[in-house]
Amino acid sequence: MKTIHYIKGDATRPDAEGNKIIAHICNNIGGWGKGFVTAISKRWKQPEKGYREWFKTKEHFNLGEIQLVQTEEDIWVCNMIAQHKIITHSDVPPIRYDAVEDCLLKLTHEASQQKASVHMPRIGCGLAGGKWDEIEPLIERTLLANDVEVYVYVYDFE
Repeated sequence: MKTIHYIKGDATRPDAEGNKIIAHICNNIGGWGKGFVTAISKRWKQPEKGYREWFKTKEHFNLGEIQLVQTEEDIWVCNMIAQHKIITHSDVPPIRYDAVEDCLLKLTHEASQQKASVHMPRIGCGLAGGKWDEIEPLIERTLLANDVEVYVYVYDFE
């Protein structure tokens, strides 16, 4: 089985040959404006526009669903709905691990169809409040188990 490639850098600038899909977690209430999405929006306008239009139509806009938005000839952004609402003062974080796994299964299919590698920050571990030791096994069971190359970018603030 493949293993995750950990890279210091910016996930919006994927470092690989061929088709690339940048994956990230979105909420299910149509909010876009904090976290990794700000880096995406600085680079491209299409992913935010696509997400907002998707939210307006409500068509398949549910936890566990994905949307692929092409940004360049060989780069797509995968908006994955796996966060319920936004951070609250509850003991339950917004991340929904079952939805993350559903999204990753759908992403596995898309990446295989496009012969694409998948690039991401440590998804679900920022504003969604998830834990990487819960997310990493989901990536292993889905993408890696199906021979999809996965690159996780750790942003270098230095």
